Amino acid sequence: MPTIALIVLTVVMTLVVVLVIANLTSGEKKIEHKIERLYASNDPQFTRSMGLLLGPPVVGGNRFDVLLNGDEIFPSILEGIGSARHTITFETFIYWSGAIGEEIARALSDKARAGIAVHVLLDWVGSSKMDTRYLRMLREAGAEVIQYHKPHWTGLGRMNNRTHRKLLVIDGCIGFTGGVGIADEWTGHAQDEKHWRDTHFRVEGPAVGQMQAVFMDNWVKATGNVLHGRQYFPEIDAAGDGLAHMFSSSPSGGSDDMQLMYLMAITAATHSIHLSSAYFVPDKLTINAIVEAAKRGVKVRIIMPGKRIDTHTVREASRACWGDLLAAGVEMYEYQPTMFHCKLIVVDEYLVSVGSTNFDSRSFKLNDEANLNIYDRDFARQQTAIFDNDVVYAKRIMLGDWRRRPLLEKLLERAVALLDPQL
Repeated sequence: MPTIALIVLTVVMTLVVVLVIANLTSGEKKIEHKIERLYASNDPQFTRSMGLLLGPPVVGGNRFDVLLNGDEIFPSILEGIGSARHTITFETFIYWSGAIGEEIARALSDKARAGIAVHVLLDWVGSSKMDTRYLRMLREAGAEVIQYHKPHWTGLGRMNNRTHRKLLVIDGCIGFTGGVGIADEWTGHAQDEKHWRDTHFRVEGPAVGQMQAVFMDNWVKATGNVLHGRQYFPEIDAAGDGLAHMFSSSPSGGSDDMQLMYLMAITAATHSIHLSSAYFVPDKLTINAIVEAAKRGVKVRIIMPGKRIDTHTVREASRACWGDLLAAGVEMYEYQPTMFHCKLIVVDEYLVSVGSTNFDSRSFKLNDEANLNIYDRDFARQQTAIFDNDVVYAKRIMLGDWRRRPLLEKLLERAVALLDPQL
């Protein structure tokens, strides 16, 4: 009996080790070398390369509306849901209990009862704080609701792969994306520490078809069902004159696309980089790309959360890697009033990349992410003005202050930085 017990224990431990390794690695080769600077952001080759390397082509005829904080974001989202005539596709990471969560669940349920095809894809981990009453409400109304990578013995090796994408598409022709989750923390106008600062975007035009395709990528993975036809992919007329494309990344294919996009944009930058990042924990390759940009005269400014952050481990790991950036002249800011949850980069007041992606290894390697790249100077200048306003409420971190931080803080940062691949 002891021998049998030992064999069983060995088998169990082996399975645990295999599952841990499977969840911590994707098996794909990673970008290991710096991107060579062959052109600037104002060279047509930059836009061409971005479109071809990241997948979907850059398309014209788009219109973009920026939505600042919950007071602008949620009314626009609810108006979009209310306007649906045929289909609603919705994918999100965070969906928690609360007033706004219930309001959106009721709005989606009302449309489902009215005969609109409603498809909801929620990350199982991100929606763990969601009242199950919302799920019943949606399903009883006729909505199709799936929880992404819900634990099952057939998918234990995918437990660490979460969908972090934030997409809402109405009738295949109006899209929403950005940083917002469905929780009361995102309501209001960032007026206090209980109401977070975030930005979301409403999109019309051909790029919305690409947003729908990104949703379908995970819908097929989760259900095996392909949603298609005119109600999901209608012919879309031009709504403006903006250039854009929506692309995605996933450990199951193209997990490096997000980091590749950032590296290409940073390498092509000539004048300025404005980065708003809720979770900023770059690897050495990315740090070197930013440092090289600063050394060739690019003005680099980065805003991150300050002490009011929902994950202090990330802040400690972030601060551990600031030395080379500060020494190169990068301006680092910590937002003071509340949690800063924006995810956006503006390069040379030309490229604006918005979406779900954080500036960390989890977004670059492990999560399913989606970003909208917009190539529009007027829109980029608008985002730069918003960035400038956020700087007013942020504290700049100087190199001397960073070097003089307490020894205990330095030790804690170094310890936490070991978790970098999972942050």
